[in-house]
Amino acid sequence: MAPSPDVTSREGSGDQELLKVRGVSKRFPGVMALQGIDFDLRKGEVHALLGENGAGKSTLMKIISGAYRKDEGEIRIGGQSVEILTPRHAQDLGIATIYQHFNQVPHLSVAENLFLGREGARFGFIDYGDLFRRARAALDRVRLQVDLRTRIRDLSIAQRQMIEIAKALSLRSRIIIMDEPTSALTDRESDTLFAIIEALRDDGIGTIYISHRLEEVKRIADRVTVLRDGKTVGTLRADKADVPTIIRMMVGREVQATCIGRCAADGDELLRVESLTRRGVLHDVSFSAKRGEIVSLFGLMGAGRTEVARAIFGVDPIDGGKVYVAGRPVRISSPAEAVRQGLGFLTEDRLTSGLAMSLSVTHNITLPSLARFRIGKWLLNLKAEREAASGYVSALDIHTPSPDHAVQHLSGGNQQKVVLAKWLMAGSAMLIMDEPTQGIDVRGKAEVHRLMIDFARTKRGSVLLISSDLPEVLRMSDRILVMHEGRLVAEVPAEHASQELIMEYATGSR
Repeated sequence: MAPSPDVTSREGSGDQELLKVRGVSKRFPGVMALQGIDFDLRKGEVHALLGENGAGKSTLMKIISGAYRKDEGEIRIGGQSVEILTPRHAQDLGIATIYQHFNQVPHLSVAENLFLGREGARFGFIDYGDLFRRARAALDRVRLQVDLRTRIRDLSIAQRQMIEIAKALSLRSRIIIMDEPTSALTDRESDTLFAIIEALRDDGIGTIYISHRLEEVKRIADRVTVLRDGKTVGTLRADKADVPTIIRMMVGREVQATCIGRCAADGDELLRVESLTRRGVLHDVSFSAKRGEIVSLFGLMGAGRTEVARAIFGVDPIDGGKVYVAGRPVRISSPAEAVRQGLGFLTEDRLTSGLAMSLSVTHNITLPSLARFRIGKWLLNLKAEREAASGYVSALDIHTPSPDHAVQHLSGGNQQKVVLAKWLMAGSAMLIMDEPTQGIDVRGKAEVHRLMIDFARTKRGSVLLISSDLPEVLRMSDRILVMHEGRLVAEVPAEHASQELIMEYATGSR
């Protein structure tokens, strides 16, 4: 049941209409992706667009940004009816989109990515002096300090996100679409983003804000529109839309928060790290994780959280320190060796390093475990492989038409469950999970949390959780390890932890 719409926005957002979508529908083969969608955006307004994965948010945004053509309905920009033909046409109409999955060229520099196609030339050559001046001004606007000559592929996910935001602002757009803009950002970086959005509001720019983090939506949005199953459920003023109401609109029912239940600290030690060091990155990091525990690693951008995970898993070399697995000293020089030692690593960016997107669900799940399905030297028992994968699809409730379905067509939550299934099949006893709920909707997040708890408590494994979502860390952890500038500065039992205490350690003020 949808609440009756309330279309009054915050004071100061103005009444001038920038965008109006009426009755927009979109069909794909066998799927009605959008059905009669209504949506509008006003000058100086932040309008949040919410819904579960698969609700139609991305399809609607791709129509507005020119990536898809609508089948029915009307779009009006500044009061004029338009047919948005291409992404470039959308830019010409004053629409900029910041996608959750970056539209960047990894081997090019920061400056070149910021103004790709808009570099500017002098005597037939790129004017790099002018390019760097414009790039520095764009990055100053989002308060990001990086070397403009650095290749994009060498930056963190959070840094790449801020560069995408800077690029959108450089287009001088009237309408900016932000798809999960804080998914890779820390609280401090999110505060910077919100300050930028407030400045955009003051300049009369309209922002369409897509996020699964409902508390931040309440903080930044003027209005909230919810989609479900390709239809508009309703529009509410943000100050009238409490989180339980939004969730009911999104899923059609109540969703219960996961309760972890605290772990007795008597399990045997699965992982111990002693004095882990990598010059200029990690400094004398030591901690342990016991069977049955969920231990979180928290810190601000650049603190070294992901670098610890990569070092343990053999992705990055270390200069000093020891790693023990189940009490045995091990030397892990490659991810393959880490897998043999019983470690699994759900990476921060599942699309590029966690999954083979064009392969099937079955092939993704069995990838680290192919040896068990081998017949002779060159052949695989495909029937046994499929049956084994199907067991995990059922056990983890992975929503897919078939185990043979390409994983790229699944929702974010189901993709993450495929990654988890992969490591469960590989026999991992210790799971390192880097931002496991990033970009996942409310229901998918609850399911991933349930699976984490089940793995630690029932399967008697251990989880090292890395997350920039502090409420998630507080809710899901038995112990919280806090990093600052490459050093482990605190270990806080969950029962003694608070947001204020953890942030004091993370910022180096305690």
